[in-house]
Amino acid sequence: MHYIKLGTTGMDVSPIAIGAMTYGEPDRGHPVWSKGEQEARPLIRHALESGINFFDTANMYSNGSSEEILGRALKDYADRDAVVIATKLRHPMRLGPNGRGLSRKAIMTEVDHSLRRLGTDYIDLYQIHRNDRSTPWEETLEALSDLVRAGKVRYLGASSMHAWEFAKALHLQRQHGWARFVSMQDHYNLLAREEEREMIPLCLDEGVGTIVWSPLARGRLARAWDDARSTARSETDGAYADLLYSPELEASNRAIVDAVGQVAAARGVSRGQVALAWLRRQPVVTAPLVGAGSTRQIDEAVASLDIELTEEEVRALEAPYTPRHDWQGVSDEAEMEAIRRRVPGMALA
Repeated sequence: MHYIKLGTTGMDVSPIAIGAMTYGEPDRGHPVWSKGEQEARPLIRHALESGINFFDTANMYSNGSSEEILGRALKDYADRDAVVIATKLRHPMRLGPNGRGLSRKAIMTEVDHSLRRLGTDYIDLYQIHRNDRSTPWEETLEALSDLVRAGKVRYLGASSMHAWEFAKALHLQRQHGWARFVSMQDHYNLLAREEEREMIPLCLDEGVGTIVWSPLARGRLARAWDDARSTARSETDGAYADLLYSPELEASNRAIVDAVGQVAAARGVSRGQVALAWLRRQPVVTAPLVGAGSTRQIDEAVASLDIELTEEEVRALEAPYTPRHDWQGVSDEAEMEAIRRRVPGMALA
C-alpha cells in the first residue's frame, strides 16, 4: 500500500478508506443492510491486513453502534497510532433540546460520547456532518478549534455543503487563528460531478483534501444498468436516491454506466474498479469511502489502485455526463426531515 498525505497535512492515509456506516447492529439502525459486529470484525481486519489504515464513521450511524464496533475491532487488530479514525457529528442523537447541531454545548458533549464509544483518547479527523445554519459559524469553529488545542482531536474536517459556506468557514478560521478544516467529505462520482464547478476548485486552491462518499453511486456504477437498483441500500434510500440521481437523467446515467462496463470488459476488471480508478485521477481526491460488505469488495477497491486509465478511456467515461440537480440543498434541515418521513429509518450519508 502506498500512503498519501491528507490535503496539506503531514498525516499519512491509505488512498482507500473504509466507510463504516455499513457496520452497526441492525436493531439500532438499518436492519436491511447494516452488518452487526460478528460480520463486521472480519471485514475490518481484512482491510487492515490489506494495508488500509483510514476508517470513517459518524456518531449517528446505527445510533452509535458503528463507532462501538469499529473502536473495538481496531483496538484488537491494529496499532492505534498507525490507523486514522475519522468520525462526524451534527445530526440528531437524542430527542429534545441540544440533541443535535453544532453548538458549543453539542460539540463538547458529542466528542466525549464518540471518544467513549470508539474506546480511544483522541480522534484523528473530527468532521462536521453538515453545516448547522441555526448556530453561528464563529461558535462552531471556535469550539472545534478548542478540541484540537485540548488534544481530543488531531485534525478537523467538513462534509457536504455549498462551496460559499465552506469558503466562509475557512476564511473565519484563518482570520481568528483557529484550527482549520483540512478535508472536505463530498459526494462525487461519475454520475454526480457537480462538485467540479465550485467545491473541488476551492479545495484545490485552499489545499484541502477530499474524501469521497458514495463513490460507486449507491452501487449503480458497479453493475449493469438493468441491475443498478437491486442493492438493499439503494432500495431503502428511495426518495433520497431520487434527489441524487433523478429519473429525468436516466439516458445520461445509462450511457455512463454502459461506458464503465465497456472499459471494464476491455480491461478484464470489475466495473467498480474502473469507477474508483477514475476518481483517483481527479484533483484533490485523497480517498473514496468504500462501504465494503465483503472481503471481495475490499480486494477490488485495493486492486483499483493499480489501474491507470488512458486519456481515451477517461473521455469515454466522461462524455455522456449532463448537468444535474445541485443536491446540496438537501442539507437544509426541513428537507432532511421531509426525506426521513418519506423513507422511514433512512440515514443521511
